[in-house]
Amino acid sequence: MANSFFRNAFNRFVAARELQASRYVNGALMNLDDEALKSLGTTREELRRKGARASAF
Repeated sequence: MANSFFRNAFNRFVAARELQASRYVNGALMNLDDEALKSLGTTREELRRKGARASAF
């Protein structure tokens, strides 16, 4: 039981940090021009749907 509690807490912590990092990266990508985004295989609208944040906090 205790092992599953800590494992679950750790997994939730990691998932939250991954989401935070993804939003931070999307915010940084929003600073690129449309041609650069196209070369990366994404669009500005797709980044907006995924969520973007200007800072990591």
